[in-house]
Amino acid sequence: MAEKSLEERVNMLERGIEILEQLPDRVTALEVQIVELRGEMRAEFSAMRIEAREGDERVIQTLREEIRAGDEHVVQTLREEIRAGDEHVVQTLRQEIRAGDEHVVQALRQEIRAGDEHVVQALRQEIRAGDEETRRFMRVLYEDLVERIEILGGKR
Repeated sequence: MAEKSLEERVNMLERGIEILEQLPDRVTALEVQIVELRGEMRAEFSAMRIEAREGDERVIQTLREEIRAGDEHVVQTLREEIRAGDEHVVQTLRQEIRAGDEHVVQALRQEIRAGDEHVVQALRQEIRAGDEETRRFMRVLYEDLVERIEILGGKR
């Protein structure tokens, strides 16, 4: 490559120096822009934090309301199911008690009949024994009476 003339090289150096002389102003302008950007970013981040907190509070409040509404619905549903279950349980227990009562009544009737037969048999035996004893006493009394009549009849 051919060497450039001195004049061309000086011109190039002058242009380079001019560009370098403008560099501090440009760096200063860039520095100002960076400071402004930094301030804007702080403000925006701060605003975003505030919005995020407010959003979190809204979400928390909404969730609380939804949970309360859901809890009330669950409680109401459970109460209705318990009432329905209670009615079913009561009906079932009544049926079981009635069935049990019928069974108990039947068993008692059978026991009473069996007991009645036993009592009747025992009473019959006691009556027969009492009748026999009464007849024996009556014979003794009759024989005593006959003997006394004979005794009295002979003394007169």
